[in-house]
Amino acid sequence: MQVYFLCTGNSCRSQMAEGFAETLFPADWRVASAGVETHGLNPRAVAVMAEDDIDISQHESKLIDHDYLMSSDYVITLCGDARDKCPVTPPSVNRLHWPLEDPAQATGTEAEIMAKFRAVRDEIEQRVKKLQVEIEG
Repeated sequence: MQVYFLCTGNSCRSQMAEGFAETLFPADWRVASAGVETHGLNPRAVAVMAEDDIDISQHESKLIDHDYLMSSDYVITLCGDARDKCPVTPPSVNRLHWPLEDPAQATGTEAEIMAKFRAVRDEIEQRVKKLQVEIEG
C-alpha cells in the first residue's frame, strides 16, 4: 500500500498526516507527503506532534514527486489549493480530499494559535485512523 498526503507548502497538515500514518499504518505501507510548493517545516507542527510522541522534526518540505504520485494507491489532498493543482492521476489512484483549516493562518495569542494547531492535528489523527480502517476493510 502506498499513500501520498499533499498540501500547498508541505509544512503543516501534510507533514502531520505523514507523521501519524508512519506511526499508525503497518510497517510495509509506504507513506510520504509533499506540496505544490515548499514552505519549510512549520515549528508549531513539530511541537504539537511531539506532544503526541511523534517526531517529525527530521521531515523536509518536498515538492510532489510525479513517479510516487502516479504509483500511489491513495492520494489525499489536505487543502483546496493542492486538490486544484494536483496533477491528473490514473484511475487506479484513489483520490480523497480532506478540507482542513490551515493552522499556519491562525491569528491571536500564541496559546490561541497553538490551540488551532492541536485541533487540526487531532482531526488529522482521526482521519488517518479512519482511512486505515477503510483500507484494511
